[in-house]
Amino acid sequence: MIISVPNVGEVTRALLAVVLLQSALVDSTRGQVPTTLEDYFQRGTQPDQSSGKAFTPILHSDNCGVCHELDEPWEVPIYVRWRGGMMANSARDPLFHACLAIANQDAAFAGELCLRCHAPGAWLAGRSVPTDGSALTPDDLDGVTCNFCHRMVDPVFRIPGSPREDRPILDALSAAGLLPLQPGGGNYVVDPNDTRRGPFRMCPKPPDCDEDDVPENYHGVPILYSPFHSTSEICATCHDVSNPALVRRPDGSYVLDSLGTAHPTQNKYDMFPLERTYSEWANSTYATVGVDHDGVFGGSHPTGIMRTCQDCHMPDTPAFGSVFQSEPFFERPNVPGHDFSGGNTWMPHILGQLYPHDLPPQYLQAGINRANYMLQNAATLEVFREACSLRVRVTNQTGHKLPTGYAEGRRMWLTVEFRDDQLNVLAARGGFDPATAELTAADTKVYESLFGLDAAMAKKTGLPEGPSFHFAVNNKIYKDNRIPPRGFTNAAFQAVQAQPVAATYADGQFWDETNFRLPPGASSAVVTLYYQTASKEYVTFLRDENRTNDAGDELYYWWEMTQKSPPVKMAEVLMTSLATGLAGDADCDEDLDLADHGLLPDCLSGPGWRLSLGCESMDMDLDGDIDLADWSAFQNSFTGP
Repeated sequence: MIISVPNVGEVTRALLAVVLLQSALVDSTRGQVPTTLEDYFQRGTQPDQSSGKAFTPILHSDNCGVCHELDEPWEVPIYVRWRGGMMANSARDPLFHACLAIANQDAAFAGELCLRCHAPGAWLAGRSVPTDGSALTPDDLDGVTCNFCHRMVDPVFRIPGSPREDRPILDALSAAGLLPLQPGGGNYVVDPNDTRRGPFRMCPKPPDCDEDDVPENYHGVPILYSPFHSTSEICATCHDVSNPALVRRPDGSYVLDSLGTAHPTQNKYDMFPLERTYSEWANSTYATVGVDHDGVFGGSHPTGIMRTCQDCHMPDTPAFGSVFQSEPFFERPNVPGHDFSGGNTWMPHILGQLYPHDLPPQYLQAGINRANYMLQNAATLEVFREACSLRVRVTNQTGHKLPTGYAEGRRMWLTVEFRDDQLNVLAARGGFDPATAELTAADTKVYESLFGLDAAMAKKTGLPEGPSFHFAVNNKIYKDNRIPPRGFTNAAFQAVQAQPVAATYADGQFWDETNFRLPPGASSAVVTLYYQTASKEYVTFLRDENRTNDAGDELYYWWEMTQKSPPVKMAEVLMTSLATGLAGDADCDEDLDLADHGLLPDCLSGPGWRLSLGCESMDMDLDGDIDLADWSAFQNSFTGP
């Protein structure tokens, strides 16, 4: 159930203000990189203030919920599911606002890069300036809203396929040099009029209707059939993210471009990669022949073969498309469920407290349940016994890296608990303390991507060289051991800036293995794979590094009040009978001794032995352990009866 916590009191806010004032006095020598709006320019539809052309504002989702919200007695899996997920709350997310503050603090106007996807309606209306989000209106908090997505236009005009109404929109952008080169980076094309597009034909074929007619909804809004809305390319728009202020050099490093100018090529693969979820998918088996997951994903998908983002994240549902005046319409076996579920089960708890009137708790809880389902089916966990160790295999069952997406603070890890015959824990690897939210990472495998600054960027910014959470100025990837998807090849992932770093995966490998040594006395082990949305280190960073506003303090408060972004159990395996069938170092104490080989005799009564010799006499090197060297030396000293 949704966690309920008290509101922040006035005393708490006063204390936060003191902390903010103190933090503003710290580290004032750090310099903000003097980037401009032009440095973050990207193609596509531009805000109407700069173009001077009429642009129908993006409508609030309440306009859509009137007909698409019902969940009983007829199921309409659209507004209800969208409202309970992170797409609907991308502009409300307090972690986003805490990160936004640091980004603007590190590089002037860097928030422009973030707001165009987190609050597209505001960006299109010109309210992304100031880039700290202070100009956003309450309606802008609607996030990636219905009207925005259903007015998106495929940047590539396709014959056949694209609606003819797309042609003049794309021609105008092309003439202005604004046509996107490839999907990603928020380079969206949006119909300036409120003409909506969707994945179904309103007129299947003549003579049932005239396919040249443009149908309208009950409000007189034109509805166009758009194949684009069934492709992964529409998702790529905001799920392949790059920093256009950084330019890739021939040696593979990244440097700040000449400030005050747009990126010289406008090619995302020449920019610094922040997220490559779409490119990971595009170079996987899912994008080619697809993958059959036996109905785990896809809902009522007709074939069960998962190919596109929508196949998994918008599962087919036998349902109605809308309900008007208590009458359901457009019954189909494959209405796309607007789930958009990922792995974030933590943030909805906070959002429910911050926006109790906007976000019904049942919607949020349903979103949490769906995210849990995705996590619990994203990987398979296998454990194998090998002599004195456990070999743990994690297999990626998704169409992208595991985990994928925004990298900062996001991680997955293995926890192993070794237990004795009474089930007491003898030793633990990858232990997590829920009271402190601290992970013991040194003795386990943590799957994550770590960005940071190289020496040149550190000198320019005054920040330390090495891994950091300063994503707006990070220009080097120090680690990326996240598990690739099916169909992975090193060459293909290298080409899209998604190659493993400080880790090795063979071509075709979509799993990873880790060995854990058995401690003495272990008879069973519990192996668990966990996922966490935001680490303590990241949330603390967003609090301590903020010298601008109280967004980091607010996030930290809610983090503490909602169980500190508790890890989600993705998979778990119990391995028993560890004490049987041992070979070699049978007691697994890293010491190969006589007992391991069954060679220790009854030294007080065995035939042919001097009875005056006790077991202590066999400890030839006097180290308190009778081992093979002792046995050999003892045999050499034996004189017989």
